[in-house]
Parts: sequence; structure tokens; C-alpha cells
Amino acid sequence: MKRNTSLRMKYRALNLVVFLVTSCLSIVAQTNLADFFSKSDVFLKEVVNAQKVDYLQVAQSEQLTPLLKFIADFDYDQIGGEEQKAYLLNAYNLLVIGEVVENYPVQNLLKVYGFFEQQNVVVRGETVSLNKFEKDIFSKFPDARLHFALSCAALSCPPLAPFAYQPDNLDAQLDRRSSLALDDPEFLKVDATTNQVGFSQIFKWYEKDFGNDNELRDFVNTHRSTALPENYRKNFYPYDWTLNDANLQLTNNASRYVVSSTRPKGTVEAKWFNNLYSQQIPSSGRQENYFTSQLGFLYGLTDRLNVGFDLRYRLVSFASEPAGAFGAFGSNLLQSRNTLATFGPKIRVAPNEKWPNMSIQSALWFPIADQLEGGGEAPWLDWSNPTWFTQVFNDFSIGGDWAFFLEVDVIWEDIGLG
Repeated sequence: MKRNTSLRMKYRALNLVVFLVTSCLSIVAQTNLADFFSKSDVFLKEVVNAQKVDYLQVAQSEQLTPLLKFIADFDYDQIGGEEQKAYLLNAYNLLVIGEVVENYPVQNLLKVYGFFEQQNVVVRGETVSLNKFEKDIFSKFPDARLHFALSCAALSCPPLAPFAYQPDNLDAQLDRRSSLALDDPEFLKVDATTNQVGFSQIFKWYEKDFGNDNELRDFVNTHRSTALPENYRKNFYPYDWTLNDANLQLTNNASRYVVSSTRPKGTVEAKWFNNLYSQQIPSSGRQENYFTSQLGFLYGLTDRLNVGFDLRYRLVSFASEPAGAFGAFGSNLLQSRNTLATFGPKIRVAPNEKWPNMSIQSALWFPIADQLEGGGEAPWLDWSNPTWFTQVFNDFSIGGDWAFFLEVDVIWEDIGLG
């Protein structure tokens, strides 16, 4: 009997120790979490100004490092409700800033390969992608207002709040951020004369979060000072992925020409490409020279569709002895022939709006001169039938100073029309 009593006393004492240790750990976690909210608020108030972020300041300081370290270690499943919701919003926004700084300077985040899709960030000890983390947030809290609180660091994204979200005031903060976005004429473009409403692509990408047209109108009107017309007509304007950087003019690649992207609507691209190929024929000692000069033109019909043309000039010459490559343009030649050889339409398309640096360009060149293939003593200039030339382009930044460019070509020459 005494032995059983002694065992029960030891068991109770052990439970008490476990309870005290758990309570202490909980108090420490709550203290650290409160400190995270407080420091996040101070940080955001310092680096966010006029809807832009001073990434240069963040990059040159250590302000963000301890906050990201906390996010990497903290298990947010030990908290719940509004506290967890506010924490996740702050954590996502800080992680985005951290990833921008990792690739800074940069003008457009989609030019950084896999910025949102690759597993780049650490959350509670697990390496995940920003996209996955965002989906986890919405799976826990299916609240459409969160789309106006989470910042993707682009100009078309609802602006980052200059404060941290707080559990005890979160509902009011989310209502306020939603109202600010939906009352902004640059974000929700309402034309009262035609009842046309231009919506951000956010409403298209996350259509299930906002519901059908009637549900969307009710949601917008709940947070907007002026109601949408009942018979409004919806369209979606292009998304501007330019970085919301307060120091954009200071970035050393801000004006980098992206060769693989489509041209923005209303802009023009003109290219003049020259190619000279020369070869020596051992059996005859003759030098053959082939020169192509190509003028290409594209016009931005939309941000994702360009139309234009190619015009090609061809020259072929034969010399009796080596005369150097530029001998192709000399006067002492066995044979020489040149002409405007081909002309044809061209298009360039960006098939995925989330990959602005990936495009497909296709041109169909038609012969505009006779006897291009020559015959007898006449040198060969080009094919006498059309040629279809398709190119797939993509490039992405490597840091702020370099970029990797990829091109895959498919060409079908001498397409018989008979």
C-alpha cells in the first residue's frame, strides 16, 4: 500500500514537472511571438513608404535577418485563430522581401527563374516555395480579403501595408486594406459611362475565392465606397510585374533589354542582323562567300502579342583565289549575284502571362525574286519556295548583372506548294 502511494506521488510530481516545463516553453514562445510582431511592425514602418519598399536599405542592413530566422524556426501550428492568421500574413510578406533582396537589384521578379515556384524559403524548418506557402495560408484561412494583405512585390499587386498585422486588430486591418485597394481607380478601373469594370488578374487567378459575378459584385461593394453597377461588364487588364522598388532608378539592370520577351503594347522593335559565311573549296581553290542582311520589325499589338515582318537581302560571290571574307564585296570576282530575296509576316507570342521572358516567334518567308535557286552558271541564293522559321526564347536573371538566354529553333525550308 505504501509502495503504491509512493508511486502515485512520484507520478504526480513528474506530471507537475512536465506541466511546468510546458508552461515555461509556452510563455517563452508567446514572448518571442509578441517580439516578432513588434519588430516586424517597426521594420515595415521603416522600409515601406508611399506604397514602395526601400529594398536597397534592407539589402544594406541586417534588419530582416532575425525576422527570417524566427520564421525559419517557429512552429506556427502551436498557435491558432487570429494570432496564426496575422503571423502567416506577416511571415509571407517578409519572406517575399527577403527573396527580393537575395536577387537584388532586379526590375521584375518573373525575370528571376523560379522566384515563386522554386523551393527557396524556410518555414518552421521546412524548405518550401512561396507559392506553396501562400496556398497553405488560404487552405487554413479561406478569406478573400487576404489577397489585399499579401504582397507579391509587383506594382500591380495591392501595396504592402506599412505595418505588421496584429491579432487583436486583424479584422479591421483586413477590411481597411481591402477598401483601400477596391477604392483605388488604378486597381479597380470603373467606367461608369459604359459599365465596364477593369479587374486585376488577381480576380481571374483566384476566381474561386471571389465567386461568380454576382458574388464578386457583393464582395466588392462591401468594401468599396461607391457600388458597382448591377449590370457591370468585367474585363481583366494586364498585370505589371515591375518591382515595387523605391530605388528602381538606382538598379543597374533597370533598363536591361530582354531579348526573349514580347514588346509592350504600342512599342516597336527593329533589328538589323547581318551574317557573312565564307568557305574555301579545296578541290578548285575557289573561295565562296555567302552574305545575308535581314531587317526585322515587330509592333506590340498587345503586351503578349506582337506582329511584324522580316525582309532579307542575299549576296553570293565566288573568287578564284582566297581573298579574305570581305572579298565577297570585291569587284574582282568570278561570279557575284545579289537581290532582295524574301519577305514575310512574323508574330511573337508570350503564351503564359506569368512567364513574361518566354516567347514563341514564328515567321513565314516568301520568295520575292525569281530563280533564287539559280541553275547553270547562276549561283544559288535562296530557296524558291517558302521557308517557315520558328524560335522559342527564354531568359532569366542571374543576380543583378547577368542573365542566361536560351533559344530553340525549328526551320522548315523549301516548302512545296504544288
